[in-house]
Amino acid sequence: MTAISASSLKAILGPTNTGKTFFAIERMLAHRSGMIGLPLRLLAREVYQKVVDRIGAQHVALVTGEERIVPAKARYWVCTVEAMPLDVPVECVAIDEIQVATDFDRGHVFTNRILHARGLSETLLLGSATMAPLVRALLPGVEIIHRPRFSELLYAGSKKISRQPKRSAIVAFSASQVYAIAELIRRERGGAAVVMGALSPRTRNAQVDMYQNGDVDFLVATDAIGMGLNLDVHHVAFADDHKFDGHQTRPLTPAEFGQIAGRAGRHMHNGSFGVTGNAPEFEDELIKQLEMHDFEPVRVIQWRNHELDFASIEALHASLDRTPPVRALTRVPVATDQHALEFTARNEAGALARGDEAVRMLWECCGIPDYRDISPAQHGEIITRIYLDLRRHGHVDADWIAEQVRFCDNVTGDIDTLSNRIKQIRTWTFVANRKNWLEDPAYWREKTRDIEDRLSDALHERLTQRFVDRRTSVLMRHLRDKHMVSPEINDLGEVSLEGHLIGSIEGFRFTLARSEGGDAKGVATAAAQVVAPEIARRAERVAGAPNEEFVLATDGYVRWRGQVIANLAEGEQLLTPRLIVLADENLTGPDLERVQDRLNLWLRHLINTQLEAVLALEAPAEIEGTARGLAYRLYESLGIIPRGAVADEVKGLDQDERGKLRKLGVKFGAYHIYVPASLKPAPRELALILYALKHGGVRQPGVTELPQIVLSGRTSFLIDPEVDTKLYELAGFKVAGRRAVRVDILERLADIIRPLIALNPATHQGELPAGAAEGNGFRVTVEMTSLLGTAGEDFASILTSLGYRVRRTPKAAIAAPEAAALAPPAAETAAAEVPEASAAPATEAAVNAEAATPVEGAAPAAAALEETAAVETATADLGAPAPAVQAESDKPAEPEFDEVWFPAGRRPDNARHNSNRSRTPRPDGAEATADGGKPPRSFRRPDREPAGDGKPGGRPRLEGRRDEQRKPFDNKGKSSGKRFDKPREDWKEHRPREDRKPATLDPNSPWAALAALRNPKSE
Repeated sequence: MTAISASSLKAILGPTNTGKTFFAIERMLAHRSGMIGLPLRLLAREVYQKVVDRIGAQHVALVTGEERIVPAKARYWVCTVEAMPLDVPVECVAIDEIQVATDFDRGHVFTNRILHARGLSETLLLGSATMAPLVRALLPGVEIIHRPRFSELLYAGSKKISRQPKRSAIVAFSASQVYAIAELIRRERGGAAVVMGALSPRTRNAQVDMYQNGDVDFLVATDAIGMGLNLDVHHVAFADDHKFDGHQTRPLTPAEFGQIAGRAGRHMHNGSFGVTGNAPEFEDELIKQLEMHDFEPVRVIQWRNHELDFASIEALHASLDRTPPVRALTRVPVATDQHALEFTARNEAGALARGDEAVRMLWECCGIPDYRDISPAQHGEIITRIYLDLRRHGHVDADWIAEQVRFCDNVTGDIDTLSNRIKQIRTWTFVANRKNWLEDPAYWREKTRDIEDRLSDALHERLTQRFVDRRTSVLMRHLRDKHMVSPEINDLGEVSLEGHLIGSIEGFRFTLARSEGGDAKGVATAAAQVVAPEIARRAERVAGAPNEEFVLATDGYVRWRGQVIANLAEGEQLLTPRLIVLADENLTGPDLERVQDRLNLWLRHLINTQLEAVLALEAPAEIEGTARGLAYRLYESLGIIPRGAVADEVKGLDQDERGKLRKLGVKFGAYHIYVPASLKPAPRELALILYALKHGGVRQPGVTELPQIVLSGRTSFLIDPEVDTKLYELAGFKVAGRRAVRVDILERLADIIRPLIALNPATHQGELPAGAAEGNGFRVTVEMTSLLGTAGEDFASILTSLGYRVRRTPKAAIAAPEAAALAPPAAETAAAEVPEASAAPATEAAVNAEAATPVEGAAPAAAALEETAAVETATADLGAPAPAVQAESDKPAEPEFDEVWFPAGRRPDNARHNSNRSRTPRPDGAEATADGGKPPRSFRRPDREPAGDGKPGGRPRLEGRRDEQRKPFDNKGKSSGKRFDKPREDWKEHRPREDRKPATLDPNSPWAALAALRNPKSE
């Protein structure tokens, strides 16, 4: 470059946001060639890209300390100030941010460019207005052009960090401060970008882009943002007013405050500045200076002689120590390269530096930047090794540099670790970009640049992970940009936006995904707005959905397509529950009303359909009186009621009323009055839920488990003592002993037992049915145990709870005749009766008490074992010989017993029962037996109260027996041999009276035909 007339030298001065850099680029491109020197590699990259976009990459070169892109036909050069090639002639030269000439470390380089870098046609010096007097003094005749700021800058006072407005930059002056502030903003406001001079240019670019794109609304930075970065910042807040300048910690000057605060407000948009954190309020004078951009002019700038003497190291030192020629220049303090020169001069590198070329090369090596900021000795050792290789071999040893580079090639670690590796690789990137220092410089340039890029990307990712809630940033950007893609919702209801999980939708409720930080209220509001359209679409689909898409589960929740949308709540009546739509504030107004109306309609349909037979009993028009009351009680009990609870009502029903109830689906069983149509799994599940809503809630034990058992088809199972007995009844089971037996199965069992009790083996013709026994008893058969799916003690507990008792008689052994002589007398082997708590059949209270006994649950394999036991028991009851078992010891085999069950009111060892079995019982009460209720009156013992409803009857009353033939008993239970002089008072109502009309049967009844067959003479 050559010196030109002063008329071509211009200084474009002014505060920030005056468009100085933009003006310089336009002027440079207006010439056929040009060069611009920028203060930061980051800014150089930005300007390079802008110029490439306009004229093409083949015409633009990029030269920095760590990057060199030089096309063959380059006409425009974008460089950092230190890397400007001064030997390349161009028409236009521009130097940006010339006020950096005051910096202790880099100032002398900017001063040199101000004084000596010139374009052939035009030279532009860009910087702060504070440089005007000094530029005028150093460059007489320079044209100074002042550019006003496009927008105003106003003071906004002090605010907490968490209350800073959006699009704010918070400035601190140490890495620890920056990290702490960024961490706080992440917790409180969702995240922040981080910009520091210690970061690599690529990392800083990525962080700035994240802020510029709106991923975050806050930027935490050092004074690195004060130069060259064009940011969309509305407010700048100072968290500190002191900085360490490399030599000492000192207060910021007003000009430095102005340079940083001036980043607020871009182009025509006003900006503001203030303080936060521990920074004190600004004084009025400082505020005025910042708002008016009126600062003290720069009096002196750093200078170092650029005309160096390389004859020897001593001569080089002397030329570096030369004093400046004018008072406006001051000699720079000893810089890093001078420290390195002093170190190498004392070791073997200094011994090799003999002659102009050797000293020049040593000075070039000393110019390697100390990116790691290590001690001068450590940095000097690296320079020494590089210089020795260059002098001895003409290039740096490839193995040694490969080892250094390989150490840096690791993208794992935390922020500090990655930052240190980036600093190290930048050193080798700088070395790779020096001419003729390496055997294969192109390879190493590519290699080191690739490693630096990957480390920078990893560092950016770590910074983002630590200081940015990505979910929050995406949500905020989605609210600003209406053209962004809609959120994605998977099958699990998870809502994702640009790959980030923001929450999940369950029905009409949105749940924000958990996060360690972020403005919870603001994020929730933003997320709600994102998912609001989806909630509205769901409401529309629910309002038009068919009934088949809704399901009421045992937990009380209503599900639509598997998603919970409503909860069943207790209503005024058992069969009129309420539905509560589960929705957040996103579902309101007409949409909510439509959903509520649709669900209410579905619920009414569900109850009317599943419990149709039960609802018909509420107020049947054709039934009156007692029958109507019984029907209503069945309605209230949801289709099942124990017979003992309505015994009086059942007694008062005539055949006509019973027939009307049967037409309504009512069945009169021995133990229950019930509606068989309501015993299906779906009605029973609904009945359980409706009952539980009024009595303890649907979360109580049994409400969820019992419907599953009903659906499985099991006829009986072990009870759980924690489950309310009433729930078993609502599920269609009766608690009998240790097990719960299905109501209809229990009635089938009664139908099997009833004819066996009524059978007279002495008069029966043909083969006796299985289970027949003498004395109105019966033996357990395979049919019975298979029907209930249990045997052994569990089956015995069921029979006991139903009011039966067992007689256990040892079976006679089949042995040799001599063994018969040894057999004990019959009196010694009398039947052993199982003692009963009461001779009468067990009442409902007794059954409940039996059910309350804790019983362990049956194992899954118990069913097969029980079935096998049932077969074996039935075989034994029928008299079949037991299979032979080879004894493994001489112990005697356990005796086998013949078990015969009797109704609890019978005395099977009484001879009277066997002597009159040939008598034909009267058909009285046949209707009751046909309904599965009480046994006929002729089967009841006259000296006992009539058997309770739902329990087997007493012993049969034989018609041929006369009262006067019965012998009275003394108080010891023995016969006194006397006849009764008069009947006992408690027998009066049972004695036949001549004035009592005989019972009449409906001639169309099957029981009338049966009575005629049994008593032909009755016709």
